[in-house]
Order: sequence, then structure tokens, then C-alpha cells
Amino acid sequence: MKALILVGGFGTRLRPLTLSVPKPLVDFANKPMILHQIEALKAIGVTEVVLAINYQPEVMLNFLKDFEKKLDIRITCSQETEPLGTAGPLALARDKLIDNSGEPFFVLNSDVISEYPLKEMIEFHKSHGGEASIMVTKVDEPSKYGVVVMDGTTGKVEKFVEKPKIFVGNKINAGIYLLNPSVLDRIELKPTSIEKEVFPKIAAEKKLYAMVLPGFWMDIGQPKDYITGLRLYLDSLRKKSSSKLVRGSHIIGNVLVDESAVIGEGCLIGPDVAIGPGCEIEPGVRLSNCTVMRGVRIKKHACISSSIIGWHSTVGRWARIENMTILGEDVHIADEVYSNGGVVLPHKEIKSSILKPEIVM
Repeated sequence: MKALILVGGFGTRLRPLTLSVPKPLVDFANKPMILHQIEALKAIGVTEVVLAINYQPEVMLNFLKDFEKKLDIRITCSQETEPLGTAGPLALARDKLIDNSGEPFFVLNSDVISEYPLKEMIEFHKSHGGEASIMVTKVDEPSKYGVVVMDGTTGKVEKFVEKPKIFVGNKINAGIYLLNPSVLDRIELKPTSIEKEVFPKIAAEKKLYAMVLPGFWMDIGQPKDYITGLRLYLDSLRKKSSSKLVRGSHIIGNVLVDESAVIGEGCLIGPDVAIGPGCEIEPGVRLSNCTVMRGVRIKKHACISSSIIGWHSTVGRWARIENMTILGEDVHIADEVYSNGGVVLPHKEIKSSILKPEIVM
């Protein structure tokens, strides 16, 4: 079985992290975002993953070579020379996706994090006999999204309504699809939207079905959603009583710590924190709702909340970092500095406080 992951473009919403690596390689809960998806696909028997990409394919492939061997799965790239939207890349990768088996293939948006109930999706797809299956998720504010109007019992999709002014339903496209090869005959090699052009036609022919995603879902393509996604992901680990979560008198709630990280005396960590490999957290540090990536050093009595600390950065003693501060790779915050929502580009040294949310070039 095969799968295509829509990797797309520059990841501007997650800058400055994406100035160092392509977005799918940004760490989420201590491993690159895209690896969460590749592992889930491998677990249900996918043998080849095609990455639809228009930016830095060499970086992606070099990085993923190790994982190809570890996971025993083939990873290839299909490179766009111009942006092709969300459907064009399927036409471009047609020869990689079609084999003689006639089996359906998965398509995933690379920003989506969830419990990936892919096995259940295969069963659902077989049971309805339609041409395409999409995963949908319930949201509190459907007016911000395109809503999928569907039959509650069969899952047959009736129509799509873009940012509805009146309530038509609360289920939105979750960016995970299972498609028969025949869907490729509907897509031309040009910039095309699968959501707005391809799916509505399949729905009009009554061949499109939607499955409601069990568990959590988040599009983690921008910082505040990344932090929310981390909370939901760690919560789902807790529900599975995962051994990955750490416990201890200095831990509050759900916390993930790489085994190579070192944590000093008198720290208070959590809830909803991920600490990456090789990190050094000195005594008396307070961390909550944050990600601390590989090789970071946080000095004594610093306090970090609702922020992302990029690879190999340093936070000085008694510094206070909060309110969606994002430090790019190799940023050094001096002692006693305060950052209120600063977005700091890589390789910077910050010696004075950032009092209001701003970008530091």
C-alpha cells in the first residue's frame, strides 16, 4: 500500500524554526512532525511514502534516509517546479502512486497531528464501496472553516460549505484521505484544490464518504496551534498510559523528557512540556506549556511558559520567557532578560528585554 504526504512550501507560519529546517522536520514532541505520520503509515502496512514537495527536497531526503532503514519503508520525493495546490501534486506523482494492485492509497497533510486511526479508515473505505474517504473532525467554531455536510449514519458526503454564516454542521476536513486510483483520472496536472474542486465533484456523484475522527486533531502549522497540539498529544499519551511520560515530585501533569536530557535540583516542570535530547536544565528552573528542542541549555531559575525554544539555544539565569516567544536555532538570551512574545531569528544574542510581541531580526 502507498501513501502521499502533502509537504508543500516554505512553512512561513512556523518561522523562525523553518529558517533552519523544512517544516516537516521541525520537532514535535521530540521527533520530526513528519515522522509521526510515517510511523503511523508503516504500522498499518504502507510500504512506500511519496513526499509531494516544492522546497529543499535534498534536505528532506538526506534526513529521512536513516529512517528509511530503521522503519524499513521506502521514502521518495515528487518535486513540483511550481506550486500545484492540494490536488495537482497527486497528478504529478501519479506514476509513483499507481501500481497494478488497484489498492487505494492514503493522502495526508503534513501539518496534521492526530491519533491516525488509519486501520479503521481502511475498514470504513471497504465497507462503503465509494471512490474516496475523507476523515473529518468536530470543531467548536465551524464558521472559520469549510464544513463537510454529511449523512450521520452512512457518512455519505452531501456537500461542502465554505465558512458558513449559519450553522450547517460542525465537521471539517481533517486532511487525511483514502482514495481509489480512479480519483487520479479526475485530476489534471495544474494548480488544483482537492478540497474545492475534486471532492465536491465526487460528492455530487455520491461516491465520497466521511469518517468522524476519534480522538484529538490539530493542524500544528502555526505556533499557538503547535503548543495546543502538544497538549492534546501528551494528553492522548496519558490516556494510553504511555511509559514515555515522566513522573516525579518535580513534574506536574504530562511531560515528555528525552532520556539524554539532564534536569537539575529544585526544578518544577509541567504541565505539557517536551524536553529534547541533550538538553541541560539547571537547578530551580520552571517550565510549563513549552517545547525545549535538542541541545538547549536553560540556566538557573529561568522561567519559561507558552513558548518554543529552538535547537541549541541558551536561556540565561532568572530570565523570563512567555506569551508565545519563539527562539530560532542557536539564540542566546542573557541573564535576567524578559521576553513577552518575542520571535527571534536564528543565531542572535538578546541582551535587553522584549516587552511586547515583535520579530527580532
